[in-house]
Amino acid sequence: MKSKYKIGLLILCMVLCSSFVWHKFYVSVTQVDYVPSKKRIEITSRIFIDDLEKALTKKHKRKLNITSSNELPEAEEWIKSYLNEKIKISINKKPQKIEYLTKDVEGDVIIIYTKIANSKKINTFEIYNSLLTETFQDQQNIVHTNINGNKKSFLLTNTAFQEKVDY
Repeated sequence: MKSKYKIGLLILCMVLCSSFVWHKFYVSVTQVDYVPSKKRIEITSRIFIDDLEKALTKKHKRKLNITSSNELPEAEEWIKSYLNEKIKISINKKPQKIEYLTKDVEGDVIIIYTKIANSKKINTFEIYNSLLTETFQDQQNIVHTNINGNKKSFLLTNTAFQEKVDY
């Protein structure tokens, strides 16, 4: 609970500071929920469309026009590949396969839904998240987890890509 408070306070301070001096704020938010009744982990990542577009354009040397009527046919495949490269999860010290489900748009944010099939008790959970850190030095990736009824939040940056929790 204290870490959520700290992250909330950090975001509030950044927003207030950015209102006085114009500075682009680079952030993504990923929610990880273990749903025992469905025997899976559900992952929702929220990323600013223009930031993801810039990272993928830099990587593939082509503008994808994500979520527009001019979106390239390969855009969804490139998004899947990028997520698999940038977000990795281990459960009980074993790397997991993250399955892409779909994407959605909410304003200027792309919401990406993924899942991990899991029917075993989670004793350790480790997440690696380096979304957009190769493109933006100030990138911050906020991760909220709800596993085994325990809620935790982490702030991952270009110098601290991963976090581990023991249950």
